[in-house]
Amino acid sequence: QEQLVESGGGLVQAGGSLRLSCAASGSTGSTYAMGWFRQHPGQEREFVAAISWSGATTYYTDSVKGRFTISRDNAKNTMYLQMNSLKPEDTAVYYCAADIVYRGHDYYSTFFSAYNLWGQGTQVTVSS
Repeated sequence: QEQLVESGGGLVQAGGSLRLSCAASGSTGSTYAMGWFRQHPGQEREFVAAISWSGATTYYTDSVKGRFTISRDNAKNTMYLQMNSLKPEDTAVYYCAADIVYRGHDYYSTFFSAYNLWGQGTQVTVSS
């Protein structure tokens, strides 16, 4: 069964950087469109960034544009989120997500319901 495993979370001071990784493993098919979501305590999970299967198309929520970069290495079945200039409000549990259904080389989605495979989450804490 396909699984997603996040890593790279931790504690960092404001202005610092972290790089999250999301590794896909398993014996069934591939992960196509992928994305990162985050969940603040007591709040709903929110969209952060998405990337198409080709990697050519990316999209970010406004609050992270210019600070976060999503990328992927399909040969390694791994997606990344480089987070720079971190702010205390970036503190959350970060989840990676994947669509295991092929919908096009440059397809991506910002919607929670578009993804059918999720990781377990990794905590990111930014201190002020």
